Amino acid sequence: MAQPVVQPPTAEVLQALAAGQLANRLQRSIRLWLWVDRLYGSPPNWSMDLPNPFRYPHVRDRLFSPHHPKEDHSSAEAVSEHCGDRHCLCHQTAHRLLFAPQWGLSEPSWCEDIQFHTGLSRGDLDQILNSCPFATVHRSLRDDLKHLAQLGWLKSLGWGKFQCLPTAVLPQLSPTSATNPSLLTLQQIRQLLPILESIAFVQPNLELVIQNLWEHLTSRDSPTPSPDLSETPRVFIHLDYILPPETQDRVDTYQEQLEQLWQLPSSGVIQFDYSLSQSKTVSIITYPVCLHYVRRAKYLSAYGCDPRGYVNWHNYRLDRIQSDRLTILPWGDPQIPSFLKQLRRNGELPQADVVRRELDRAWGFNFYLPRSLLLMRFPRSFAQRYVDNTLRHPTFKAIAYADLIPFLSETLTDRNQQQTVLQLLGDRSPDDAYYRGWIREGDINVLMRLRDWRPNGEVILPLDLRRKMTQEAQQELRHYQRLD
Repeated sequence: MAQPVVQPPTAEVLQALAAGQLANRLQRSIRLWLWVDRLYGSPPNWSMDLPNPFRYPHVRDRLFSPHHPKEDHSSAEAVSEHCGDRHCLCHQTAHRLLFAPQWGLSEPSWCEDIQFHTGLSRGDLDQILNSCPFATVHRSLRDDLKHLAQLGWLKSLGWGKFQCLPTAVLPQLSPTSATNPSLLTLQQIRQLLPILESIAFVQPNLELVIQNLWEHLTSRDSPTPSPDLSETPRVFIHLDYILPPETQDRVDTYQEQLEQLWQLPSSGVIQFDYSLSQSKTVSIITYPVCLHYVRRAKYLSAYGCDPRGYVNWHNYRLDRIQSDRLTILPWGDPQIPSFLKQLRRNGELPQADVVRRELDRAWGFNFYLPRSLLLMRFPRSFAQRYVDNTLRHPTFKAIAYADLIPFLSETLTDRNQQQTVLQLLGDRSPDDAYYRGWIREGDINVLMRLRDWRPNGEVILPLDLRRKMTQEAQQELRHYQRLD
């Protein structure tokens, strides 16, 4: 008999829907699982009679009670407050959805498996189980459909249109394993543990996962396992993390607070003191969006009033936060700027996909800075060794010398700048290697990479950056001349 499309919501199934990030996406993965059940579950399912293609309102009206608010700009709290039908899906807890009788799940075993996969404490897990996954704004639910398309459960036709897929081409969700709660073999766990221990500082929850894996491993190994030299680690990961242990503990506390905040349907605004220099500290109130590990430190991308007082995105380095803990401000707090409250009322608070999209548009971590065209020249032999066939950024690509003039004529609107660059190129060899891309103006990470390429990498554009590199090279030359 063919395996059914929709499996019970086990840890493995939810992990697949969370794209490997179950600790941060548990509530969303529960929603995605229910979407899949409604679309492709036991007949009659929605895929049998939805319009082809369909839009979000077609599934919204099937998903919720007729009394559920349809306004696109309702806040998460307003959704459940204004829905008069207590039987509507927006009032159903994750616990009720997951442990419905037809799924046959054991709550203690399910919770143990989820904790094994995520490292969540039982208190945090209970909080998620008692929340209502569908008590959220319509924008989040529209995004769910986009996620389903990315995972292969729907076909996106653009402009908010989607199409259900034939059962034969749908992804396969793993069924519950009655004999092994982990998808990994003992040998795989042994190989994985050293790697996880090397990167555990990036995600504090990994410490709990590592502990669970060790317990899982030792409980199945013999009490006195014989040494096996074939299992000696041969691959080592060295990631620089510049923080002393006491600062790292404080940063981990911030990260834990943020991850707990992001588990809540309404999220929230945070306040903290931030050091700009040894003598200047400013108070920041901002809406936290996502975390990054970049060049030896952790950063928070957030939207609000930046350190200069402008309404903008900003990347905050966590170890420069001076407060012992982040202060979580309730949405009714008068300190929260009115523009953030308005974004929340409109269901338009910034999302992490905005950050990801902007990072893809230009090379540089400070994604909110203006972008400029980068044009580089390398000696051919140097490029072959150190630049060709390496991934720096999606926009950073080789360009043939013969294509430079038409490309620059089309891209550069400033005629004086265009003439200056064409004169420079006229003095350069067609046999050299040329690369073009987009960078964030003033981004230190890009500047550090370009410095690493000196003296073989010549910056032709932007001209301001070229002048800066010229000044730095002249300063370096003066340093070395003093030794002669």
